[in-house]
Amino acid sequence: MILRFILAFLAAVLVSAALAAAASTQFVLAELARLGVEISFADRLSMTAHDVIGMGRLYLPVIGVGFLLAFGVAALVIRYLLPGWSVLGYSLAGFTAILAIILIMIVAFGLVPIAGARSIPGMLSQCLSGAVGGYLFARMLHWRRTAV
Repeated sequence: MILRFILAFLAAVLVSAALAAAASTQFVLAELARLGVEISFADRLSMTAHDVIGMGRLYLPVIGVGFLLAFGVAALVIRYLLPGWSVLGYSLAGFTAILAIILIMIVAFGLVPIAGARSIPGMLSQCLSGAVGGYLFARMLHWRRTAV
């Protein structure tokens, strides 16, 4: 059970960090395109890969800490108040964790440190990346083998 938890947690953090970094890149590139800068598909892919790796070094541990706290609270709420709601509970926890991370960074640094989250849709994409991680965590945590 503990191995399943660790693997589910690591997968959730990795997937959320990669999705968040990729989404941020696309929002930044969309703003550049709006200003008239031409960006090829190959450049989009290259920049996205670069940002997923580059942002991952910083964003991954921050998301890990955020998910640890959020999933811990979600586990208690699910266990004692909403049994059977783990997919929704962990998805909301992932969404909320990313939102809290970004808001805390705004307060701490006085600016939005993730360029792709400087708009409402950009911020929402970051939070949805967390929700995907929470969903993945819940599904992997409660995955059952079925006979074929």
